[in-house]
Amino acid sequence: MIKRDIDVESLISTTLRTGVSISVLVMAAGILFTFIHHPAYLSSHLALGGLTSSSGDYPNSVGDVLHGIAADRGQAIAMLGVLLLIATPVVRVAISVLLFAVERDMRYVLITSVVLILLLLSLFSGLAVG
Repeated sequence: MIKRDIDVESLISTTLRTGVSISVLVMAAGILFTFIHHPAYLSSHLALGGLTSSSGDYPNSVGDVLHGIAADRGQAIAMLGVLLLIATPVVRVAISVLLFAVERDMRYVLITSVVLILLLLSLFSGLAVG
């Protein structure tokens, strides 16, 4: 067990809950922002169909998301929420590596570090495709 006064389960639980809560709030803000700036989506099936069409112009990279946010695009804000949701378990694993290091449990530091590296490699290889 960790020798310091750190409640591991509580810290990990708080990390996951906070990450999910923030991502949901950001996604909701993006959706709200989209409908405020384009009220036609509420009354026109044709306009809403353009928004939800699979052939629509959606931000599909971190750069696109950042440029979309700078351009006040609600879809980019919502996509930021999705990216935060994806990042939440990665942050959880990174915290686990640190906690195992504090415990000086090198076996679990190694195992969890490999998991973190694999998560980051898969995340960044997926970002490079977009």
